[in-house]
Amino acid sequence: MKNKHYIALLLVFCASNWGFSQEVYKRSIKLMGSGFDITVVANSPKEGNNYIDIAINEISRIEKLISSWDANSQTSSINRNSGIKPVKVDAELFQLIERAIKISKLTNGAFDISYASMDKIWKFDGSMTQMPTKEEIQKSVEKVGYQNIILDKANQTVFLKREGMKIGFGAIGKGYAADKAKALLQEIGVIAGIINASGDLNAWGKQPDGQDWMVAIVNPLNKEKVFSWLPIYNTAVVTSGNYEKYVLFNGVLYSHIIDPRTGYPSTGILSVSIFTENAELADALATSIFVMGVDVGLDFINQLKGVECIIIDKNNKLHTSKNINLSQFN
Repeated sequence: MKNKHYIALLLVFCASNWGFSQEVYKRSIKLMGSGFDITVVANSPKEGNNYIDIAINEISRIEKLISSWDANSQTSSINRNSGIKPVKVDAELFQLIERAIKISKLTNGAFDISYASMDKIWKFDGSMTQMPTKEEIQKSVEKVGYQNIILDKANQTVFLKREGMKIGFGAIGKGYAADKAKALLQEIGVIAGIINASGDLNAWGKQPDGQDWMVAIVNPLNKEKVFSWLPIYNTAVVTSGNYEKYVLFNGVLYSHIIDPRTGYPSTGILSVSIFTENAELADALATSIFVMGVDVGLDFINQLKGVECIIIDKNNKLHTSKNINLSQFN
């Protein structure tokens, strides 16, 4: 789950003078180890750059809180004390972990932030010459299991029951950061914009000419070919793919998105796009659908209120949840 690769989402807007008093301002920057594109609608370059700076500071704050690479973060403290003692954390981190566990329960463990405990026996850099043994695969997930993340709400502590157990936010953190940056900008009066965290995207408002922002669903095998354009308004979109990092054994393509319950890589899907109200949830669900597969994944999404998805399978065939009609956008 950790090494999820994101498809670039194509956005349509013009940053030049629209003939309106407001304009679009955009900046690309590397944050949380990934590329972020921050877009705002503002009255002047000074105002636009100020808004973007505020968003960057918020994303950097979140990174310091949830990073498992920063030895001083609360997440690292939780991991260091696995099997030893509970760790008191900020309410924000406690609630994020609480929501992650709820998603794990909802997806029957297809999503699990304790995936960070997984032994890295699969290599997708071309160095693997044979498949790991069944025993090696089973052993690789021995310390994985959201059921062993113990939350104490009264004391606001997190305890990982098993020694050597770890949590990580690689499959949810950038979506959460996009949501928080958007909420902060809205709070200070930014009427429209997009936070795009390497494919974890949250948009609000409209372009200065009154048109919706547009997002493209691209062909995973040819990024210059667009399957369809979709208007987005106050919506989060997460598109993730696994078609570039994989291994092939006995005619089966194994992708780098791994089922945290079994240790086996997912098969059968090239990309997933999730549409819902927040990028945090969309991020987690996109990973989950890869693990579930096309049929189970679509059935699952169709039971969720306010969530839609587009899946492209291993044969480059497009599947949609019941409330998406792509023909109207072509």
